[in-house]
This record gives sequence, C-alpha cells and structure tokens, in this order.
Amino acid sequence: MATPPKQARSLATEQKMLDAAEELLSAGDARQVTIEKVIALSGATSGSFYARFGSVEGLFDALHQRYVDTIYQSTLLEALNSGIEQPDLRKALHHIIKTMLEFGYKKRKLLAYFVTRNEGGDALEIRLLAVKNLQAVLKVHRDEVARAEQRLRIEAMENKSVEDYGVGPEELLAEYGPEVMVPPSPPAPGDEVNPDDPEPEPYPYVRTQQESRLAAAERSLALLGKVNPLALEEFSALEERHKFLGEQLEDLRKSRNDLMSVIRDVDARVQEVFSQAYEDTAREFMLVFSRLFPGGEARMILTEPNDLLNSGVEIEARPPGKTYKRLSLLSGGEQSLTAVAFLIALFKSRPSPFYILDEVEAALDDVNLGRLLEILAELRTNSQLLIITHQKRTMEIADALYGVSMRGDGVTQVISQRITHDDHDNPEQRADAQMANNS
Repeated sequence: MATPPKQARSLATEQKMLDAAEELLSAGDARQVTIEKVIALSGATSGSFYARFGSVEGLFDALHQRYVDTIYQSTLLEALNSGIEQPDLRKALHHIIKTMLEFGYKKRKLLAYFVTRNEGGDALEIRLLAVKNLQAVLKVHRDEVARAEQRLRIEAMENKSVEDYGVGPEELLAEYGPEVMVPPSPPAPGDEVNPDDPEPEPYPYVRTQQESRLAAAERSLALLGKVNPLALEEFSALEERHKFLGEQLEDLRKSRNDLMSVIRDVDARVQEVFSQAYEDTAREFMLVFSRLFPGGEARMILTEPNDLLNSGVEIEARPPGKTYKRLSLLSGGEQSLTAVAFLIALFKSRPSPFYILDEVEAALDDVNLGRLLEILAELRTNSQLLIITHQKRTMEIADALYGVSMRGDGVTQVISQRITHDDHDNPEQRADAQMANNS
C-alpha cells in the first residue's frame, strides 16, 4: 500500500531532525542539542518539532528507538545473508533485541527520573551519560547476537553433517580434523602411473591448499554435467536388452552355420550326382551318336570343369567326313539328329519307365529314321514310349495307334487300333513285308 504524500513528507522531516540531533551528539557535547539548533540544522519548523517530539527528551526517546531499530535490522539481515535460515535463529535474535530494548529503555528512563529528582546535578551531563551508556549496551548486545549467530551456525553445520553424511562432530574431527594428516589423492582413471615412482605420503593440513583442491574438484564435477539418478535402472534395462539381443544373435549365427552346413552337404551331393550323370551321359552320347552317324564322333565338354555347380555343357559333333563343329554350325537335319542322340543318351544313362516323344523324327530322312527306330526298339524292351508322329514307319513299330479321323459327314472322331507283330526286332523287314502285302 502506497504512503500518502502528506505522511511521507512528515516522515522525511522527522528523519532530518533525528539526523541533525545525531550530528550534534557526535560532537560529544550534549549541551549543543537544543531545539533551536536541531530546527536550524534540519530546516524544519518549530511546529513540526513540537508536534512530533514535544521536547528534547522526546527527541532522545526517538533517537534511542532509531538506534535499536537500526541494530536489530542490520543484525538480522546479516544473519539471514550468512545462509542460516533456521527459525530458531530468528527466535533467538528477536528475544535478544527485545531484551535489549527493554533494558536500554528502562535504564534511560531511570536516569531521566534521577535527573528530575536531583536538583543539584547537571541534567545535560547525566543525559549525555545515559546516551553513551545506551551505545555501550547496544554494542554489548550486538556481540551477544554475533555469538548466538555463530553458535547457531555451528549447530546447523553439525546437523548437516549428521543428516547428509551420517557422521557426528566427534567422528568428523577425529577423521578429518586439521591435525590429521591429509591422505594423497588416488590417480584418476586413465592417468599414466609409473610403477617405479615411490608411493605418495600423507602431508599436513593447510587450509589454502585444501580449498584449492576443493575448487578443482568442484570444477571437475561441473564438467561431468548433471548426474542421472536413474542411470542404474536404465543400465540394468539396457543390459537385459543387450543380453536378449546377444542370445538372439547367437541363435541366428547358429542357424546360419546349420544352413551353411546343409548347403555344403547339398552342394557336395549335387556335384557328385551331376558328375556321375555327366560321365554316364557323355559315354552314352558318344555311342548313340556313332550309331546315328556311322563313322562320326561327338563329345560333351564342360565349360568350367573346376566348378561343376556353375558349369555349362557344350556339345561338339563331327558327322562323317567333317571336322568338329559346334551344334550351332550344323545343318538343320544334323542338329535335329544330334539333339535326338543327346536325348536318347539321357534315356539310356538314367532309364525311366515312361517316355514321351513329340515329332522328334519329323526332319529325318528314311535312312536316319531307320537308325532311330532301331534305337527306339531297344528302349521299348524296358520302358513304355508314347510317340507323337506323322511318320508311317514310326507308326508301324507301335503296339497301339491313337488318332483323330474325319468321317464323311465332316465330324471328327478319335480312333484306336492295337497292332500285333511277330517280330519287333526288325522294323525294316516288317515294313517291307507290309508293303509287299499291300501290293
């Protein structure tokens, strides 16, 4: 709440008159403190003086109260600024100042009463003595306040030692007192330590050195930054997560090793089977080709003999009277017959109970067709053959014919005819006999 202007002016005038009286008293002569001099020095009016103080004794009462208030406020402010905020300190200061007020006021009143009763004494000298006595009393009480503050500060430090560190004053002095030797600091993590250097020894306590060590330690602690109080919990959670992921990774590695072992076994088996199949097929291909091309030769070549899993197979054929050529350089009929020779070689190297052939002999002439039919007759002894063909000679060696025919009315129908032969081993003779019968 703001002070009214009139009241503020009155308080300012009062402070000026009290300052003037204190200045006159500082000269050491109480006789100089008169109403006229106080009014003249402060610039106030006589009406203001009498309205506020009434007399010189009222002026001294106000000045005494001002002394006490100033010391009380300064002492309390000093105690609070020192960092001690305990309620007991405020209570003790309040009690001391209150006692000081009562004592000083009563003593000054007693002297004033003595002045009024002592007609032969010098009133001004006695009044000056009362003021000086009051100043001495205030000084004594200020010392008492300082001692009380010191005691409370010591008690606060003792309580802090017990609460924060669990060490009482006696144990603290016995272990860390100024007469105890200071142990050397252990080397910090990462510092190089020479094993040949002598062990550092304790040294006497010097306050300035320990304050320097404390300041350096506080700077190092500040560089570390804030401490995470949940670091242990977070570390435990991360450690558990790391352990789980490590187990999963180990399982993956084990599974990978198992899969790689299976792949190696499969690759080894594939190479073994392919190698055997290649050798058998290459051998049969040379025999079949020499029968289809009398006087000719053919061979199968691996593109990468050292890597069977990635190797390809090329065919080189040499029909009679020609040099070795790739399959792409042969004529159409030669390519067709070479392909049939390779197919028959596969059949012979890895027999199967059932074969299907679709127009494999369509591009062959009669001579080559006869040679192929001889080989097919050999295959039929152990397997069944289903041949799609338009060649009559191929149909003649069959045991059953299935075909589609168109009747006179334009409707197609499927017909079947089983054929019996006396001799399946010579298809050429059977074909000639059939032609003779037809003629």
